[in-house]
This record gives sequence, structure tokens and C-alpha cells, in this order.
Amino acid sequence: MVILIGNQKGGAGKSTLCLLLAYYLSVIKKRKVTVLDMDYQASISGKFEKAKILENDPIYEVIPSDLKYFPALLELLNQNSEEFVLIDLPGKMDDDLLIPIISSAELIICPFNYDEFSVDSTVLFSLVCREINNSSPVVYVPNRIKTTVKYETREEVDKVLSRFGKVSPCISDRIDFQRVGTVHIPASLIPVFMPALEFIYGGFMKKGKSP
Repeated sequence: MVILIGNQKGGAGKSTLCLLLAYYLSVIKKRKVTVLDMDYQASISGKFEKAKILENDPIYEVIPSDLKYFPALLELLNQNSEEFVLIDLPGKMDDDLLIPIISSAELIICPFNYDEFSVDSTVLFSLVCREINNSSPVVYVPNRIKTTVKYETREEVDKVLSRFGKVSPCISDRIDFQRVGTVHIPASLIPVFMPALEFIYGGFMKKGKSP
């Protein structure tokens, strides 16, 4: 199953959410996972290489890759039908090489924050994805949300995004998110991110389709 994690808004926590999902699928659900790090910052593959230097055994594979190599990589990864392929997309949507990647997605996960700029970017990302691939479900993850966000703001934003897909339970902000790696996840974060990931897995990944 090919799963995109994307949003053109920087700071939405895209790479961190990708790491959490990879950990959840590998360790908790015992599934085979490969992460394609296609973000220009390559933060996931950087953490992966650092973990290997520290002689930690990887719990899933991370492949840093340019967008142009995606078709060849997908051909290879598709040989294992049980595998989850998580793709950390770059933060910009103005590259035609993204078209085959978005087209191949069976699920699109979009982390966002409850601020005006983030919501505008999220809607634009959704419109681009829908134009290229209108058959795969989209799940919006309110990510690293601070307690100061007003309930009315959440309700308004969730209503807008629900026109494109489903909104998951919220992931609250915690200082420990800075310590998330490709091998170790702080135990204190488990109850923080589990409701959102259980929502995504149960509704969209277990059966491989939208409810």
C-alpha cells in the first residue's frame, strides 16, 4: 500500500508524523514498512543514518530518493504486496515529477495546524491531489496542536477539510516530539499519537479502503 504524507506548508510536522506511522506499523502492527524520503531536507534519512552509526538495528528501511527515481522504486517495492510504502513528500507542489507519485497513492495523509496560513496551504494541497488522484481517500491529522487553539476555530477548519476527506483525532503538542527517531519513540508520546493512528489504520489501512 502506497501512503503519501504531505502538505506544502512547512512546519506541519510531516516528517515527524511519517516517523510515528512507520514506528506504529512496524512495531505495533508488525507490518513490513519502507519509507521513501523524498523531502528536500532529508531529515528522516539523516536520522536513519545517525541511528545506524550508533549501531541500532533498523526496524524499517529508509530510502532517500530524488522524485525522478520513484517509478523504478515503486516497481521494485510492489513485488511485496504486504508492504507499506510511506512517502515523505517535499514541501513544494510545483514539480511535475510529483504527478506519478500522487497518482500512485492509495492513501494521502495530510498533517496540518489550526492557523490561517496552514489551512490555506492544506486546502491548496488537497485541490492539487484531487485533480491528480480523486479516487484515494485523504485523512487530515491536526498535528502538534497547542492547547490555546479555540474550539470554534477547530470546528470551522474541520468543516472545511471534511469536504475533501476525514479529520483524525488531534495530536497534541509535546516537547518530546523533538526526540522522535527512526528506532526510538519516547514512551510518553504513545498515548498522544495512538488515537490518530488507530483512526487511520482502522478506517483506511486495515482493509485498504475508505469506510
